[in-house]
Amino acid sequence: MNIYLTGQNNFGNRGCEALVRSTVDVIRSQFPDATFLVPSSDITRDSAQWPDAAAVGVRFVAAGTIPGRFIQWSRISTRLPLLSRLGWLSLNTARDRPPGLDEADVVLSIGGDNYSLDYDLASLAYFVAVAEAGLRRKIPVILWGASVGPFSAMPAVEHFMARHLRRLSWITVRETHSLAYLAGIGVSQNVSLVADSAFALPPTPVDVSAFWPQPGREGVLGLNVSPLVADVRARAGLRSDFVQEVARFIRATVTEQGLSVLLIPHVAPLDGSARNNDEVMLATIARACVDLGPQVRTVPGGMNAVQLKQIIGQCRYFIGARTHATIAALSMGVPTLSIAYSIKALGINRDLFDHEHYVLDTRRLDASSLAEGLARLVSDESNVHSLLDSRIHEWRSRAQSGVKLLQPSAAV
Repeated sequence: MNIYLTGQNNFGNRGCEALVRSTVDVIRSQFPDATFLVPSSDITRDSAQWPDAAAVGVRFVAAGTIPGRFIQWSRISTRLPLLSRLGWLSLNTARDRPPGLDEADVVLSIGGDNYSLDYDLASLAYFVAVAEAGLRRKIPVILWGASVGPFSAMPAVEHFMARHLRRLSWITVRETHSLAYLAGIGVSQNVSLVADSAFALPPTPVDVSAFWPQPGREGVLGLNVSPLVADVRARAGLRSDFVQEVARFIRATVTEQGLSVLLIPHVAPLDGSARNNDEVMLATIARACVDLGPQVRTVPGGMNAVQLKQIIGQCRYFIGARTHATIAALSMGVPTLSIAYSIKALGINRDLFDHEHYVLDTRRLDASSLAEGLARLVSDESNVHSLLDSRIHEWRSRAQSGVKLLQPSAAV
């Protein structure tokens, strides 16, 4: 069974890497002979991130590029939304379709939140077109462990997406908010609730001695912030300097709370590009805290997703902006504050904790709100540990539950 994983194209985002690795793990646990076609825009670097990928049935294939006509259509439809009702673009020719897709027996659309308006319409339309190309080949196409929507800001898009989603072989969603939203737009017959597959991703040992901070009397706080947080915060009209606000929080945490701080990047392009790079952002923050000496350290570049999960799991507390950094922490039993810029962090926290007390809205992030969030983790630490201890096993099982949907295709 050849399974094509659409929805990601490189491991610079360790969340994408975590999704691919964990998807392969959970499927191979029940289908040990399954093989995986993993799109990559940089096969050499992605292969180096996962040296034993071939041993678990993974073959990297060149990632398709979004055709120019999709970008043009996106620009026009964004300006004139009703035009998106007139028809979406497709990948009709073999030259259009991404390499490897025509070899697939099953298509899994991963990526977490590609089926949303969090990105541009061109990427949404492209991933929809890949799924539709699989459906035209009469093979199963499954939206895998996703957050979906909302598309309500663009009613014409929502109307089309509801029809497309009903056509998919199955949809597995990772939080109840997406489940409710889909039901609200008439998509329910082919939907199951699971958990993000990364909850089941096993960590791998890593030597932290070269970069672990000098422990404070209260242990180590892991901290992940990203350029995206700075951008969302600025668009929300917060005028104070983002780097200085985070640095103020770190300084107070070290000097007043007795915690050391480990800065942990989770998205860093493997080619060294500065665009959307946590390492660049965290290096700037580290320079603003240089006077704190060995009590503030940064995880070096080059770590892969399973190494970062192990590192995060050694922290006493964690505060993170990248969704899969927080999933790594929660699944390792670490009390975690999620910095939320979209519905996915809210949904995961609501389902796991039955509330959103450990979510910080990006639009109100400053030194004070970070300190308040940390104080809640400290105050509730024992309760959080108890809850995670009681629920994470169930969530790992739920992360594996979608595999049964592949059973009918096992003989393909």
